[in-house]
Amino acid sequence: MATKGRSKAAYMISAVAEQYEIHPQTLRLYEREGLLKPSRSDGNTRLYTDGDLERLEVILKLTRDLGVNLAGVEIILNMREKMEAMQRQIEEFVRELNHELSSHLPASEPPSHQSLIPVVTIRTPNAAVDRHEPPARASKRKR
Repeated sequence: MATKGRSKAAYMISAVAEQYEIHPQTLRLYEREGLLKPSRSDGNTRLYTDGDLERLEVILKLTRDLGVNLAGVEIILNMREKMEAMQRQIEEFVRELNHELSSHLPASEPPSHQSLIPVVTIRTPNAAVDRHEPPARASKRKR
């Protein structure tokens, strides 16, 4: 049975199939199609990690709830991986940019704990978007 925390636990195909109410052949099919990549024991038994189970949950949601075929699932999963990699690159760029900008601030101005650059973070598996922006400054408009 899977736990919520990130552990090094590994689950055999029979346990995963029972937990998610799918046939073991379905898991083998997902592996043949490249959707899942479980590790193998010394005896060549498939071992599914918590990360594999999270990916399986996404696959099942797409196929069961949304009616996406396996080719579509593959495209969606590949796009998610690319988006996550791009998000990491953006976050690294913003960290470097903030560091560079803060090094150019006058010495009399203390560095802020807030980011100087707003960042959009994409969270998975629900792909919810959460905007992180510095507090808005009050401005007075004259009419």
